[in-house]
Order: sequence, then C-alpha cells, then structure tokens
Amino acid sequence: MIEIRWHGRGGQGAKTASQLLADAAFMAGQYVQSFPEYGPERSGAPITAYNRISPERCPIHSNIYEPDFVAVVDETLLESVDVTSGLKEEGAIIVNSAKSPDEIRPLLKGYKGRVCTIDARAISIANLGAYFPNTPMLAAVVAVSGCVDKDKFMADMKDSYSHKFAKKPQVIEGNLKCLTQAMSEVKG
Repeated sequence: MIEIRWHGRGGQGAKTASQLLADAAFMAGQYVQSFPEYGPERSGAPITAYNRISPERCPIHSNIYEPDFVAVVDETLLESVDVTSGLKEEGAIIVNSAKSPDEIRPLLKGYKGRVCTIDARAISIANLGAYFPNTPMLAAVVAVSGCVDKDKFMADMKDSYSHKFAKKPQVIEGNLKCLTQAMSEVKG
C-alpha cells in the first residue's frame, strides 16, 4: 500500500488532485481512498488531503500518520505546518517551489529522505495562463511515487479532462501539457 498526504491551502486544488489521483489509480485496477481534512473552512486556510493506493482492499479508515509520500502544494506551509511529521525516510516529499531540493531541505526539520521540487506556478502559468498548482503537483506525485504507470495515467487523465471540461475543450490541452511538463521537470 502507498499512502500519500497532501498539504495545501483551501482553493489551491490539493483535495481535487487527491481525488484525481484516486480516480487514476482506480482506473489502473487499484483499491483507493481519497479524503480531505479541513480546519477552518475558508479559502486560504491550511487543508490536508489523503490517498491510499493498494492492490488489495484496505480496511484502514483513518488519517495517514506515517505517509510514504508528502505533497506540499504551497511552500509557505513549510513555515507553519510540520509537513514531514511521520514521513518515511524511504519515501519522499514533493514541494511546489522554484527552489532546488537542496534549498528546501533546511526547512524540513531534519528530514533525511528524498526531497523533490517542482515549479508548479511556472508550469501552470505557461500552459494555462493562470495559477492552478494542483495539475503539475499531481503529475509530480505520480512521477516521484510511481503509484500509477505514467502512460496509463496520462491516458486516463486525458479521458477524465475530456469529460470534466467537455464545454471548455481549450482547457484540456493546457492541462495535459502541464502534466507532461511536470513529469519531466520534477527535481530530486
């Protein structure tokens, strides 16, 4: 079983990315869980979302306290949230940042595992013309964790976006470009 914890702020799409990852893993034949945890329910407030992905049914129905991977959608959370709490050293943390993994490491309270970064802002703005960090972060999590086959993931996301954005077909191509670019540009 692979357990992933997402840290973001309300409105950045961490919950949506968690759900899309669950959909892709389900389409790949895995058992999945995806659920959010909210604090004060307002835009900009810290939120946490979770994924469990397993080839077998999972009887656990609690938050994830010892994740294999952590995705940090907003790097300002590194200052206020212990994003590495319980994170397994054989796993990895993926941070949305223009900084290198070596520049991020000192902010991670001594975490010894793999540190990865992705500039989701630049990728999103280049391909969508606006800042939607969840799409590049989703691809970075797939690339780093290997929780879903990349080719299968891309095909499933194309189908998902075609359905979700049926009335906005111009958005589909931009989102697919975000995914492709993020997979190739994730550092660490």
